[in-house]
Amino acid sequence: MKHEKSFSCEFFPPKSEKGAEKLRTTLSELAKLKPAYFSVTFGAGGSTQEGTFETVNMVQRQGYAAAPHLSCIGSTKEGIRKLLNGYIELGVQRIVALRGDMPSGMRETGEFRYANELVEFIRTETGDHFHIEVAAYPEFHPQAPNAQVDMENFARKVKAGANAAITQYFYSADGYYRFVDDCEKLGVDIPIIPGIMPITNYSNLKRFSDMCGAEIPRWIAKRLDGYGDNKASLLAFGEEVVTEMCHKLLANGAPGFHFYTMNQAGPTQKLWHNLGIAV
Repeated sequence: MKHEKSFSCEFFPPKSEKGAEKLRTTLSELAKLKPAYFSVTFGAGGSTQEGTFETVNMVQRQGYAAAPHLSCIGSTKEGIRKLLNGYIELGVQRIVALRGDMPSGMRETGEFRYANELVEFIRTETGDHFHIEVAAYPEFHPQAPNAQVDMENFARKVKAGANAAITQYFYSADGYYRFVDDCEKLGVDIPIIPGIMPITNYSNLKRFSDMCGAEIPRWIAKRLDGYGDNKASLLAFGEEVVTEMCHKLLANGAPGFHFYTMNQAGPTQKLWHNLGIAV
């Protein structure tokens, strides 16, 4: 099924005034691309809840649409209810609903166990006020026992009331195509938007990928390893690889992209322009 294309960007809450100043500059630069919205990440167990709210408030005050991440593990229904009401007061119309990770030292999940329960709660509390995005894992969730269980979990989130999904980043389009095909077989027809991570720092990328289960194809890893301290060559290769993959995804019907900016404007701007995304 064809869906209208959506292009968006993701930020994380800054941890210092210097970081906040940098993010305001990044927002100003990326806003020129006219993305559909800016999502703002949310730490496990509310570790950055306040920072998320402040960042969302800043984005909304600047006149742009913000989509806060809501993580339900370790959260209470009353806590989520207060956040939802606060975001409604800010004029927020989108939510990215996630299970999240268990905070260090915490054994109990709280009043929510899975993201589908959070999606259902948001719908019960706020009706159709929010456009709800959920997470998708083309290479499958690292904690899923097998692919079939992961697909069933994803379908459950959609059935609970999700409007669209954003994938974990990946560098092999084939896994995305197969995931979309499998979703269609399950009767899931919401837009599944590829999450795109620009390649700018290989050591950080390896660390992120190990944590979230995203695969870096061997041929890409070997090339990146070979560049060593040659930052310019690494950036040029990374831009080329991601641009080529994105062209293929669009040609094969991908309903847009969600760029993981890491609070930097330049890498996303380059990909956006390389792809000829209209502004």
